[in-house]
Amino acid sequence: MKRILEPEVMDTKEAAEAYDAMGHGAVDQAFVDRVVALGAKSGHFLDVGTGPAQIPILLAQRCPNINITAIDLSDEMLKIAKRHIADSDLTERITVELVDAKSLPYPDNTFDGLISNSIVHHIHDSLRALKEMGRVMKPKGVVLIRDLIRPETPEAAQAFVDKYAAEDTPIQQKLYYESFLASFTIAEVEQMLIKADIPGAVVVQSTDRHWSIERAAE
Repeated sequence: MKRILEPEVMDTKEAAEAYDAMGHGAVDQAFVDRVVALGAKSGHFLDVGTGPAQIPILLAQRCPNINITAIDLSDEMLKIAKRHIADSDLTERITVELVDAKSLPYPDNTFDGLISNSIVHHIHDSLRALKEMGRVMKPKGVVLIRDLIRPETPEAAQAFVDKYAAEDTPIQQKLYYESFLASFTIAEVEQMLIKADIPGAVVVQSTDRHWSIERAAE
């Protein structure tokens, strides 16, 4: 099945609120658990495609010596993120910025860690974004970039929706289904990683429906 692009930005209030209301809790917690297992302890982290900022909030709560710059290209998402961060009393440790992942406004080797969950499939020029992520990372920092795996058929994509989003609303199910169609295969991610220049990073299948680019701290 060929990749079918979806909009790069969830720029409507309805889409942002629908995404925020989806049940990401277990997936987000598993993501943070893996970041910690890779050696995240302290420093300045970048979260690319933060959405409603649930993952940086969990990471900041888990690791009190980590500060996070959380970026997204959706102003509507960042409005929700700011609210969640304020409600969690983390405004001094998590900064949100409206930034395009394909053109990061940060110097080389800025960040001690990089995290990104379920954003690569949104980006039309994903390789460019991955190169930018690698550029702003310090050479020995933690990296965890995770996203969905594109199934071989639309029917297989629908089966994942039926399995993991059966209780969601129709708009949430539609968002989830379209995300599968816009995602990459593991082989495609491996080819992008070769060109992205993130030394020491590897591609793994982290769940039945997710790939991850990982690098442990040195």
